[in-house]
Amino acid sequence: MADFPWREPIEADGIRARTRRGSIGARWWSRRFIDLVESFADAGRLARGRSYARKGQVIDLRVERYEVTARVQGSVAEPYEVALGIDAITESGWRRIEEELASRAVFRARLLAGEMPPEIEWVFAELGFALFPGSAADLHMMCSCPDWGDPCKHAAAVLYLLAEAFDDDPFLVLAWNGRTKEQLLTALRRRPDAEPEGEAEAEAEPLAAEGFWTPPSGLAALRERPPAPPVPAGFILRVATPPAVKVRRRDLVDVLAPAYEALAPEAPEG
Repeated sequence: MADFPWREPIEADGIRARTRRGSIGARWWSRRFIDLVESFADAGRLARGRSYARKGQVIDLRVERYEVTARVQGSVAEPYEVALGIDAITESGWRRIEEELASRAVFRARLLAGEMPPEIEWVFAELGFALFPGSAADLHMMCSCPDWGDPCKHAAAVLYLLAEAFDDDPFLVLAWNGRTKEQLLTALRRRPDAEPEGEAEAEAEPLAAEGFWTPPSGLAALRERPPAPPVPAGFILRVATPPAVKVRRRDLVDVLAPAYEALAPEAPEG
C-alpha cells in the first residue's frame, strides 16, 4: 500500500532531529551538505522529510563506505528501507588526498587534533574529487516506498538526520566517502616530519670577501621545494568566521562564493 502524503504516518520512537524549526545543520560541513541538497531536490518533499525527521520516523541510521542506510516508518505497518549512495573514491585517489593533506602542515595538525578545516573541500576539488554530492546525479537515493520522487519524504528525512549526525562527528563525512577517521589519521601520522629549515642553512659556508659572487657549496644541501598551490577563489570566505546573515535562507558565504569565483584571476598557463 502506498504511503500517501495526506495520511499521517504511524508513530515511531525513532531518531528525532534536535532542530525543531528552521534549517537543520549547525556546523559548516552539515550546512554545506544541506544547502547543496536543497539546491537540487524538490522543496515540497524536503519539507515533508523535515517533518518526518522531527517526529522521529527514522528508526535507525548507519553510515558506511559510500552508502547510508536507514529504516523509516511511514503510514503502513512495515518500515521502508532507505539507502543514500555516492560514487566511490578509488584507493589511488585516496592516497593522493592523504598525501596532499599531509603535505600541508595546518591541515595535518588540525585533522590530527580532531578538527575539520573548512578548506578541506577545496583540497578535494583541486584533486578532482567532491567531498559532498553537488547535484542530483551525484546522490543516488533509493527507497522501498512506491513514491518515485527524488527524493521521497523518507529519503529526505534521512538526509536531514544525516546532517545532524555530521554535526556530531564531522569525520562521518569522510567515512561516507570511504575513509574512517582512524584510517585517515593513521595515514597522516605515517608521514615523516619535514627536515627543520634551519638545519640545512647551518651547513652553508660563510661568505668571504674574495668569493662574494660565488655561491657557497653548502647551498647544494638545500632541497628544492615545490611551489605552493594557488589560493583557491573565495578562500577567505572559508577561513573567516561567517557572519550570521542569510539571503533567502542561504548563508551569506554561499551567496558570495560565485562572485569570488568570477573575480578570481586566471591561472597562468604552463
